[in-house]
Amino acid sequence: MSLPNMHDAEPIPKAARAEIDRLMQSGDLFRYTAAENSPVALLEAEFAGMLGAKYALAVSSCSAALFLSLKALRLPRDARVLIPGFTFAAVPSAVIHADCLPVLCEVGDNYRVDLKDFAAKLPTVQAVIISHMRGHTSDMDAIAQMCGDAGIPMIEDAAHSLGTTWHGRNIGTIGAMGCFSFQSYKMINAGEGGILITDDPDLVAQAIIMSGAYEHNWKKHPVLQGAFSKWQNQLPLYNLRMSNLSAAVIRPQLPHLAKRVSDGRTNHDYVAARLNASMYMAVPEPLSGEDRAPDSIQFNLQGLSDEQVRNFAAAADAAGVKVQVFGMNADNARAFWNWQFIPNLPELPQTRAMLMRACDVRLPVRLKQPELDAIVDVLLTAIDAIAPNPRYGT
Repeated sequence: MSLPNMHDAEPIPKAARAEIDRLMQSGDLFRYTAAENSPVALLEAEFAGMLGAKYALAVSSCSAALFLSLKALRLPRDARVLIPGFTFAAVPSAVIHADCLPVLCEVGDNYRVDLKDFAAKLPTVQAVIISHMRGHTSDMDAIAQMCGDAGIPMIEDAAHSLGTTWHGRNIGTIGAMGCFSFQSYKMINAGEGGILITDDPDLVAQAIIMSGAYEHNWKKHPVLQGAFSKWQNQLPLYNLRMSNLSAAVIRPQLPHLAKRVSDGRTNHDYVAARLNASMYMAVPEPLSGEDRAPDSIQFNLQGLSDEQVRNFAAAADAAGVKVQVFGMNADNARAFWNWQFIPNLPELPQTRAMLMRACDVRLPVRLKQPELDAIVDVLLTAIDAIAPNPRYGT
């Protein structure tokens, strides 16, 4: 079996074409042109209903959603915001854009927040962003309890977690606000785009106005109008709106999400079982109550030197499977030591050690078992080429 194309994004359903053609013919791409029921407004209603949230706001990116969420919390300048040390650079960047200071928390070799370090740093911050990085969910019961007891608001960065549940509850609905991505390599592909959800009318009213609902365009949102009038002319406009064209691409994909999630989980678990048979690879187990929605797989290399890790990635790449070792790719935006825009950037020894052995391989949800086997065969052959002992443990 030849290797599949692992880099194409999810295809756009044919159902989107008619609406895209209509919009292109009309030129009606601005979300606020229509009095009601613009494609963006319909997307917001459908997405909120799907996740079980009261309100949704579609914006230009998940980064924009995180930024607006922080601004809506009305944090003072230089407020400290606790984030995991394993996330994408967009997260600390959003904190900086919001005139706040990122505080980094250690992450374990299972890619989840280290609860002991989180608890130690929580009293020093004014807000928290929990990144479900690559869809790996930390112990949200413990985190929500600690944040609630301390009176500290928590935002969920669910860019990689659309469709994931925690004890049956949709990820993104546990914090004060949840932020999602529609970038090409996510479960729903619009190239770019994001959305935030919340049950708090005051928070969403602020986010809506700041997103670019100038003058009285906020009246086209189904939110308590009193929440809006409080903030009229009181907030800056950042113009982070989503266009109708993006919404037209996204909406026909929503009915496909459940199948994509199911297929992605099946693919991930099949590949994980094969990789875990190697004494040099370990795929962390999900936490109890975590049902993931993966479109990639992460595994830790063990018992290998730095040189062997580099040689493994090079051998897999030469055979057609791109392996990203988070800590060994120059200028990787997921390696915290490359976030040099953070003042007094700390050292996180536990997180650094994990990143030097953590591998990332894309697994598009559309792949079938023979294609998955071809990918795994490349990875295991690459290990055989560099490992000091036979492939399988006892």
